[in-house]
Amino acid sequence: MIKNLMFDLGGVIMDIRRQNCVEAFRKLGMDEPDRFLGEYCQAGPFADIENGTSTPQQFRDEMRRIIGRDVSDRDIDEAFGRFLTGIPLQRLRELESLKKHFSLYLLSNTNPIMWADGIARNFAQDGHDADYYFKGIVRSYEAHVMKPDPEIFREAERRFDIKPAETIFLDDSEANCEAARKLGFNTVWVHPGQEFYQLLRQYPGLDIDGRK
Repeated sequence: MIKNLMFDLGGVIMDIRRQNCVEAFRKLGMDEPDRFLGEYCQAGPFADIENGTSTPQQFRDEMRRIIGRDVSDRDIDEAFGRFLTGIPLQRLRELESLKKHFSLYLLSNTNPIMWADGIARNFAQDGHDADYYFKGIVRSYEAHVMKPDPEIFREAERRFDIKPAETIFLDDSEANCEAARKLGFNTVWVHPGQEFYQLLRQYPGLDIDGRK
């Protein structure tokens, strides 16, 4: 019996566009930002801030070193935030409906700069914060580990006392879904253009409207 739904953030709940971020950092003078910014996994200073080994200020200082000139904290934060394009209101309403019937959790590779600004702002558009929608949240920068490392899924198991067999994990990365599947989680791979709530309504034996 499925009791829990555990969501990735970017590409599932929040729309993202990597190229916006790449172009923004290129305009700041960064050479080849593509080598650091991936669709599902980051490298260099972007990985360091997502896995919690660097602070926001250390990240900004390293970006200035890479760019090779003095760039303001605000300009760096705004360029970084261009990765996010928003959360459609309907997705927030669907999460609100789902929490009536399931325990909802969030498991995200994310960073404190985006979380405190763009992510918080998008969740607040319907009058609530992220904690309203989710019973628990695992952020990579706090857990000091990133998907698809199995340890981040084990962290969610321990912290929330959930059983993988009773949990569906939804992510837009095949590698992340495969990592969760190997640990016994049920998974839904959300492809571009798909909506998580439509996929859940098609999931065999699952009644997300609680009518059974």
